[in-house]
Amino acid sequence: MKKAIVCAMTALLLGNATVKPQVKQDQMKTKINNALSVRKGYSEVNGIKMYYEIYGKGKPLVLLHGGASTIQTTFGRIIPLLALHRQLICVELQAHGRTGDRNTPISFEQDADDVAALMKNLSISKADIFGFSNGGMTAMQMAIRHPDMSAKIIAASVLLKRDGTFPQFWEFMKNATFAQMPQQYKDAFMEVNPDSDKLMNMNLKCAARMNNFKDFPDEQLKAIKSPVLFVNGNEDVALPEHMVAMWRLVPNSKLIIVPGGHGEYIGEITTLKPNYKTSDFIVPLIENFLDK
Repeated sequence: MKKAIVCAMTALLLGNATVKPQVKQDQMKTKINNALSVRKGYSEVNGIKMYYEIYGKGKPLVLLHGGASTIQTTFGRIIPLLALHRQLICVELQAHGRTGDRNTPISFEQDADDVAALMKNLSISKADIFGFSNGGMTAMQMAIRHPDMSAKIIAASVLLKRDGTFPQFWEFMKNATFAQMPQQYKDAFMEVNPDSDKLMNMNLKCAARMNNFKDFPDEQLKAIKSPVLFVNGNEDVALPEHMVAMWRLVPNSKLIIVPGGHGEYIGEITTLKPNYKTSDFIVPLIENFLDK
């Protein structure tokens, strides 16, 4: 009898050992599938239709892509990771991707006003903001122009002063041509908005914005109330010295400088390595900043 009981208990324990990992795997698959379930839409903001995607559940985090980009070219590799713990509101900014245009130049200030209007339309009173490159400059404008709507700011690979990069960068921008636009950006735009005239228009407006770029004034940066995390690659457009200077200038800010180029740390499409792993990305550092 004792032997029978021991055998029965052994079988039960072995059965649980077999089932539990499978249960955990199934639970994780369900969580990932829920996180990747997307709600897409358009919202009227300041005279244009802005395209957005919403993933996941939890505290809202707005994602703002880089110049000439779409949601996926900038954030496609890390959306599945961030959406496990957050509600992501991913937007495409004026003239980019599926979002409409207006008969005006694009600007970081207007982009911030558009994002604020979208948040109001979606009944989001306040959110963390994660912007990359030009989207990072828009995130900084959110903190400046809409402080009550901006919780924490992640400003990744931003350039806030003209002297924050090599002089050659501005020479390149002055002479930039459509042919020099990364093919990945062209392909991504045409995939979601197959209109070559609109692609050319976006390229021209992006180039004009950078050629007319003016420094973010010190007094505006010093007045920012939101906690800010600056992130930069050590081989980025902005020099590490520039990021250190901005970290010293902006109150309640933190700084991370990581190995690599412009957006390599989040899998930005033009710097994506062929055999990349999700562990290459700095999502845990981002989540650590947001959750504290």
